Amino acid sequence: MRLSHLAPIAAALAALMASASPVAAKQKAAAPRAKAAAAAPVSPTAPRLVVAISVDQFSSDIFEQYRDHYTGGLARLTGGVVFPSGYQAHAATETCPGHSTLLTGANPARTGIIANSWLARGADGKLGDVYCAEDVGNRPEKGYTASPVHLLVPTLGERLKKVWPTSRNVAVSGKDRGALMMGGTATDAVYWRQGNGFATLAGRTMEPDAQAASDAVAALVAQGAGPFEVPAWCTSHDRAIPVGSMTVGDGKFAFQPGDGNGWVRSPRLDQATIALAEKMVDNHQLGADAVPDVLSVSLSATDYIGHSFGTNGVETCIQVAALDTMLGEFFQFLDARGTDYVVVLTADHGGLDLPERASEQGQPDAHRVGEEWTPSKLAAALTAELGIAGPIFAEGSASGDVWFDPALPAADRARVVAALHERAGRGDIAAVFTGEELAATPLPTARDPRAWSVIERVRASYMPGRSGDLVVVLQPMITPIPRPGPGYVATHGSPWDYDRRVPILFWRKGLTHFEQPLPARTVDIAPTLMAVLGLPIPADEMDGRCIDLDGGAASTCPA
Repeated sequence: MRLSHLAPIAAALAALMASASPVAAKQKAAAPRAKAAAAAPVSPTAPRLVVAISVDQFSSDIFEQYRDHYTGGLARLTGGVVFPSGYQAHAATETCPGHSTLLTGANPARTGIIANSWLARGADGKLGDVYCAEDVGNRPEKGYTASPVHLLVPTLGERLKKVWPTSRNVAVSGKDRGALMMGGTATDAVYWRQGNGFATLAGRTMEPDAQAASDAVAALVAQGAGPFEVPAWCTSHDRAIPVGSMTVGDGKFAFQPGDGNGWVRSPRLDQATIALAEKMVDNHQLGADAVPDVLSVSLSATDYIGHSFGTNGVETCIQVAALDTMLGEFFQFLDARGTDYVVVLTADHGGLDLPERASEQGQPDAHRVGEEWTPSKLAAALTAELGIAGPIFAEGSASGDVWFDPALPAADRARVVAALHERAGRGDIAAVFTGEELAATPLPTARDPRAWSVIERVRASYMPGRSGDLVVVLQPMITPIPRPGPGYVATHGSPWDYDRRVPILFWRKGLTHFEQPLPARTVDIAPTLMAVLGLPIPADEMDGRCIDLDGGAASTCPA
C-alpha cells in the first residue's frame, strides 16, 4: 500500500535536493569510485553493504499489533529471518544506551553509555550534567558539541575499517545520539536532524546533498502541511483521549507554517532521514565495490510520536503504515543499484502507552507515578523523617539513576538508603539498588534475557563512575511522568519487557525464511553480521553471540 499523502512530500524533497545539488544526477550514474586494494581478503560470499536500521521505540508490541497489514518494507523483512521477541536485555531502555548495543555487541555496562545523560564530578568536586553524545571538553557558550567520545567500544563500521581501511562507514539519524552510537568514532559521513534541518560533526563540511536536505526540510516547515489520511485499519484507534488539559489519540500530523515540532512528531522526519540516506548511498557509492561498507539509519519519528501521543493511538498506527511504505521504497532504491546487501532492523527500546488509555483498555493498574515518589518530594519526606539537614539528592528522576548531593555525609547516606530499601515494594517503587550492590552483582551470563532478575537487568547497564549512586525501579505499568505536557505524555526506560522487547529482523536476497519465537538480543546483531562478513568474532570484547541465519543444516556462524 502506498500512502498518497507521502507522495507530495517526497516530490518536494526530491525536487529541492536535486535543484540544490546539480551534480546529484551525475553522481548517481557515475561508475564506482576506485578504492585501494583491500588490506585483507574479502569473502566472495560476503555482502557488499550492511544496512542497519533502528526504528526508535519500535517495540515488539507495535510490530506484532500491525503485522497483518504490512505490504511494503516491513513485509519484505518478515520474509527473512524473524525474531519477534528480540531484547534490549538491560534496564536502561533509553535511546542512547539502546543504540550503543546495536552495532557493538556490548551491553551498556561495557559500552559506557549507561543513560541518555548522567552526572560527572568535575575538578572542583561538583557534579555536572553530561549528555551521552557530547564532547564535554569542547562546550560552546550555548548548547553542546555532538560527539561519540563517551562510547568506549568500537562499532561494526569501525571494525570493518580496521580490516579494510577503504571500507565506508556512514550513519544518518533523526537524533545525534542515534547516528553517533551506531556510527562510532570513525565515520566517513554522519548526519542527524538538528532544528529544521540536518547537521554533522563540528569541523566537518556539510556535503551538498546534506545541505540540500536541510534546505528541503526548512522549506517544508515554512510551508506547513496538511493532515495525513487514516488507513482503514487504523480507524478503530481514532479516538480522543483526555490527558491533563490536552487530548491525544485523534491527531493526523497537520502543522502550521513555522511549527518546528510539527514535522518532527510525524512520519515526515523519517522520510527526510531516508531521503538523505539514499543520497549518501550514491554519493559514497556504498556497496559498489569488493570492500564491504556499513550504512546505519536510525529513524526517530516513532519515538517522538510515542512520547507525544502514546503508542496505541491513531498517530502510531499512521506512522507504522508510513514506515512500511517508506522502507519498501528504500529497499527498491537499493535493489535498483544491484548491490548485494544485508539488512537488519531492530529498535533501541520499546515503550509504554499513556496510562489514561491503557487503563481504559484492559490495564487497570496503569497509572502515572505519584508525586510523593519523585526525588524532590521523596527528599522532603526523608528530610523530615530522618532529621537530615541540607539537600539529599543532587539530581535524578522518579525512575533510573539518582545521585546523592556531594555534601551529604556518608552516615546520612546510609540512613537514606535504609529508608529507601524499607519503602521498596510499597507504593510505586519496586526496588532501589545502590551502586555498591550493583557493583557486587556479577554481570548476567544467561543467554535468555527473560531469565535475568531485575538486579541483573540493572547491572547490565551499570558502570561504576558513571551510573548513579542509586537506581530506582518503579513497579510495572507505571509511567514516570507525574505531570504530562505537550510532546511528553508517555515514555520508556524501565526494566520491564514492554520496554525491553523489540523485533530483530534480518533480510538478504536468497536468505531462507524462518521465524524463531524464542528470544535473541540486540547485542547478538554485531557478531552475527561479522560472521556473515567473514570476520572473526572477538568474543572477549562482546556480550553477544552469533545467530545462525541459515535455518538449515549449514551455519552462518563459525564452528
